[in-house]
Amino acid sequence: MDEREFNALADATLRRIENAIDDCSVEVDLEVKPGGVLELEFDDGSKIIINRHTAAREIWVAARSGGYHFRPRDGHWIATRDGEDLMAAIGRCISEQAGEDVRFG
Repeated sequence: MDEREFNALADATLRRIENAIDDCSVEVDLEVKPGGVLELEFDDGSKIIINRHTAAREIWVAARSGGYHFRPRDGHWIATRDGEDLMAAIGRCISEQAGEDVRFG
């Protein structure tokens, strides 16, 4: 996959994440930053940063529970470390930081 294809796929995924967060009931401030970055801030001041990393062809997530890297595979973004799906991981991280159950799929 070339850089243009990766950026198009990653940007579509980031928009999907943004829409899912906008539609969920959790109180979180979402800021879309240039260069394919989503910043989520919670009431306690903690943050989750989700961004595309073009050089590695990955989407990276930084949360209180750790840092995660996801690569596209068979129509999904899969964690390089444990095979977790990106949307499931984001739901888990938001749940942990917001103290409310959130599931994305």
